[in-house]
Amino acid sequence: MPASVIMSAMSIDVKSLLREGAALTETALEELLPSAETVPASIHGAMRHSTFAGGKRLRPVLAYQAAVTIAGALPAGIAKLGAALEMLHTYSLIHDDLPALDNDDLRRGKPTCHKAFGEAIAILAGDALQTRAFEVLSSLDAPPAAPNAIVQIIGLIAHAVGTVEGMIGGQVLDLESEHQKPTPELVQAIHRAKTGALIRVSVVSGGVYAGANLEDVARLTLFGCKAGLAFQIVDDVLDLTVDSAHLGKTAGKDMATEKATWPAVYGIEQSQRDAARLIEEAFAALAPYGSRADGLKAVARYLVERNN
Repeated sequence: MPASVIMSAMSIDVKSLLREGAALTETALEELLPSAETVPASIHGAMRHSTFAGGKRLRPVLAYQAAVTIAGALPAGIAKLGAALEMLHTYSLIHDDLPALDNDDLRRGKPTCHKAFGEAIAILAGDALQTRAFEVLSSLDAPPAAPNAIVQIIGLIAHAVGTVEGMIGGQVLDLESEHQKPTPELVQAIHRAKTGALIRVSVVSGGVYAGANLEDVARLTLFGCKAGLAFQIVDDVLDLTVDSAHLGKTAGKDMATEKATWPAVYGIEQSQRDAARLIEEAFAALAPYGSRADGLKAVARYLVERNN
């Protein structure tokens, strides 16, 4: 059965939806990444070590469900977009774990890339995943009704990864805020950029690939902003409340390094309330799409109810 039929026909069981979306992404990643035997084998082994370390593939699934929200079914070829988004996410994790940044030994329950392959290869593996992601994006087939969609998607994603309100800029703010008293403004700026930007653009790019117009893009952007911030708030709470074995990475790192987090400003209970409120506000942006948005809402609900 074609993936588009599977994704559009399934009932909104979020576990099944996530499993189907992850499988679609895994297949695309397997095809698009060089094999571990391809020369130079060391870097390709490192890229695969981190990419296939057991991630939930949430960003690709958000892109797929945003596309369903716009088009009513999953467009052909969108798995390549999902794979590129996952490559970018994995690149960010490899670099985030490096000794010069968060200095973490554990990611998704496995040794981090620099622990398994050395710091130099880990840096280059992150660089290579980012480069390959944009190579894959450039090869996407444009929707017939939107011939400029691929250029738009590349621009949106490049901005979301960059330094101005993007992932890299958020990482810089995060680094420079360590051991300083966090403020609400600073924490929100870090979260919207470091984590939220890639979540937001996953939603928006999926919609654009499915033919979203300007009004659709505005609604998906609002949804993505709200859901992305909620995701990072929950991540902050989990760092304080879940042990490393369940979290899949070293728990308590945020507190140990005195990072600017939502609970550091508002406390755990208020943080949980804020995440729930943001998801409800995100849902409101999808009201015009009716039941077509049920899958996207289910994934967003999962973002704030997960335990790792």
